[in-house]
Amino acid sequence: MKADLLLLITAIIWGFAFVAQRMGMDHMGPFTFNAIRFSLGSLALLPLLMWGRLRDQAATKIQWRDYLGPTVLTGLALFAGASLQQIGLVGTTAGKAGFITGLYVILVPLLALLWRSKTHRAHWVGAVLAMVGLYLLSVREGFRVSPYDLVVLGGAFMWACHVHLIAKFSNSVGPIRLSVLQFATCGLLSGGVALFFEPISMAGITGGLGPILYGSFLSVGLAFTLQVVAQRRANPTHAVIIMSLEGAFAALGGWLVLQEGMGVRDLVGCALMLGGMLISQFFGKLRLKIVPADT
Repeated sequence: MKADLLLLITAIIWGFAFVAQRMGMDHMGPFTFNAIRFSLGSLALLPLLMWGRLRDQAATKIQWRDYLGPTVLTGLALFAGASLQQIGLVGTTAGKAGFITGLYVILVPLLALLWRSKTHRAHWVGAVLAMVGLYLLSVREGFRVSPYDLVVLGGAFMWACHVHLIAKFSNSVGPIRLSVLQFATCGLLSGGVALFFEPISMAGITGGLGPILYGSFLSVGLAFTLQVVAQRRANPTHAVIIMSLEGAFAALGGWLVLQEGMGVRDLVGCALMLGGMLISQFFGKLRLKIVPADT
């Protein structure tokens, strides 16, 4: 029960993070927001990394060259996913972005087909339901698709790639170390793009300080820590169901904070997408074939 409660808190924090990200766009560009958010998030996890190093002295023997490659790859995937998601939030609602981003749950096993890993039929059923839901949520009369929804969908694809990279490298590098370094990489890359393409002002950063602090210390720092702690004891089935509620909390947050409404068509689309995610994870039995990082 305690583990499930921690996961529920994590899902709530991540769901409402879409609201914070949406609000941040009122004060600064998407790359500026991500640069500050992930840099602070990396700093927020440093105490956890240092605590882990004290507990496991053997971890200090790992040389920087051993995790430079994995850090760059995962950092690039994180940068791409976070950037596309943040750009999409400029023109779509927090609720829609939350549900569309959640499609990465289905894309992960489908991407495994690239290295001939077997995919359970439940993943295909879930994918079909999710695509129907995405159609209802994003496609309007005259077959008009919001380009911002497509950008968020591209971000979901990159999040799925990111999951595979984490599965490949987390054991060899260490989950906390990899998280800290990939967040720092994402922050640096976002900052570099922001310097060239976005106006950066102290007034804008100050105006968006609340969303920045939420996105960095709560969404990245606290929620990540809660997930790590909770999933040591949580039932895997419970974890999947609870974490799938992230999109629902994003929609709830958008309604409560941003007054974003949803019609019947939107709600049906969200329900189908959530159902597809749950079917894919609850009934699917995927065994990813992960190549060791040192090969």
